[in-house]
Amino acid sequence: MPLYQAPIRDMLFAYYELHQGESLRTLSGFEELDRETVTAILEEAGRFVGERLLPINRSGDEVGCLWQEGRVITPAGFKEAYRDFVEAGWNSMALDTDYGGQGLPKTLHMLVDEMICACNLSFSLYPGLTNGAWEALDSYAAPELKELYFPRMASGEWSGAMCLTEPHCGTDLGLLRTRAEPSGDGSYRITGTKIFITAGEHDLTENIVHLVLAHTPDAPAGIKGISMFVVPKILPDGEGGLGEPNNVACGAIEHKMGIKASATCVMNFDGARGWLVGEANKGMRAMFKMMNIERLAVGTQGLGIAEAAYQNAVAYAQERLQGRSPMAGQRTDAPADPLTVHPDIRRILLTMRALTEGCRALAVWVAQLIDQAAGCSDPEERERAEELVALLTPVVKAYFTDTGFEVANLGMQVYGGHGYIREHGMEQLVRDARIGQIYEGTNGVQAMDLAGRKLPMAGGALIERFLEPVRAYLRAREGDAHLAEFTVPLAEAADRLDSAARTLLQRSAAEPAEIGAGAVDFLQLFGLTALAYMWARTAEIGLSRGDGDEAVFYAAKIRTARFFMRRVLPRAEAHYRAVDAGGECLMDFDDRAWSQR
Repeated sequence: MPLYQAPIRDMLFAYYELHQGESLRTLSGFEELDRETVTAILEEAGRFVGERLLPINRSGDEVGCLWQEGRVITPAGFKEAYRDFVEAGWNSMALDTDYGGQGLPKTLHMLVDEMICACNLSFSLYPGLTNGAWEALDSYAAPELKELYFPRMASGEWSGAMCLTEPHCGTDLGLLRTRAEPSGDGSYRITGTKIFITAGEHDLTENIVHLVLAHTPDAPAGIKGISMFVVPKILPDGEGGLGEPNNVACGAIEHKMGIKASATCVMNFDGARGWLVGEANKGMRAMFKMMNIERLAVGTQGLGIAEAAYQNAVAYAQERLQGRSPMAGQRTDAPADPLTVHPDIRRILLTMRALTEGCRALAVWVAQLIDQAAGCSDPEERERAEELVALLTPVVKAYFTDTGFEVANLGMQVYGGHGYIREHGMEQLVRDARIGQIYEGTNGVQAMDLAGRKLPMAGGALIERFLEPVRAYLRAREGDAHLAEFTVPLAEAADRLDSAARTLLQRSAAEPAEIGAGAVDFLQLFGLTALAYMWARTAEIGLSRGDGDEAVFYAAKIRTARFFMRRVLPRAEAHYRAVDAGGECLMDFDDRAWSQR
């Protein structure tokens, strides 16, 4: 069975030392959340996921979910693990205390979610969809809907699901055909078929709260006429209990490459009763509220997979004896040296480490921005945090899931042939990681969101929300020779990012295709620059604390930062050159030639 040890020391480093997590205690509701409490929560979460979720990960993958006449049965151990999960309060960490939640920071919830994803990605999706549904309802649902659904969602008795995709439309939701007919009593009758619905049907909870996108009869065509409806699997009885079954049925489940213990369902709505969430024809706003939460959660999935892959690759490389190192200090008591002494294995492991820890540092920053946006009393500071979160959301989703897949593949390479077989669990991490680049909007869609929607806002001013703190950091350390090996590459990357942004904006004014041609490379350049910012600050902390009791920890931070700047960040130059190359060589290819070979 693969191993996992929650990286609590590194989490605390990012939370407190890199991003001054103590400042969250100035926000309402977090006043008593001291470091001792945060550490205790992380330690208990690490114990729980290691004891309850990791052991059923492989078995869940091997067995998968079972569909029987409209019912979905999760693999052995999932119901019991979910029961223990909600009883321990992990389901309600960041939910509103008014409805039974614990009201803890999103930052802390994100770190616990990383642990869950690292141990059992399939399991993580069931409570994860509930959190996303909660956010959409919290922002747009009428108070009576919140009173009806939230207490049971917070307790874990009811779960949530998001029903968007249809057989003929995925990203282009304007094409959806699901209809919502008014019933005359304030409810609607929902009819249509949705596909690829994660956690659309399962046996972990007694009820499932579906958020369904549909068109009303008099709605405008396309996305301007989409409304959102809450459609429960079982109708509430009005007193917080269960009434009659709704006309909601699971027609099938998908057989997938990975996340096999997560039910991916075909959902049929046959005149099911639903209630409008927010305003009619404004469903896309509510959908994006849920979708953006899920996109950040999917980024966390990539981070969790990367951490699991790194830990297992390190353990294997330390134990596996193979060949003799070209370095001095060979083992004379064994016929061969461990893999960790070979230069190429060290390259792989350091790449995995630099990407994983860099993404964690960035994730904590974004999560803290979400907490600040929700709890800050200063309107300008709140707006600044909200804009940064909006800008960084597609970066987190796409860059982190690309990283998760890359790191899992690198982990497999460390194992060699043993990584390709099922025994060690690395091939499952590779298969599970792949979906993150696809669902909740493919990474190409995320790149278009960043370059095509976020970048042009206010004439390109939004990207300055990110570049401002980077430049302020660099100005404050200008001329510091001790930091130059970290700040100089960061400055170069920031300049490239700024230049690439200006190039895209200028060219797209005359040729709109330029945005699409450069979007993916622009997002990758952004991700690398953001990680360089994290690593420069990390190295500075390490250099100031390298002589204490944790000298090895801080020395590793410095060396990993150095590796990132010298061996990983140069990728940014290639992405910059690709953006600068423009889209002509993409767009002038003759469509008639695709099949001419």
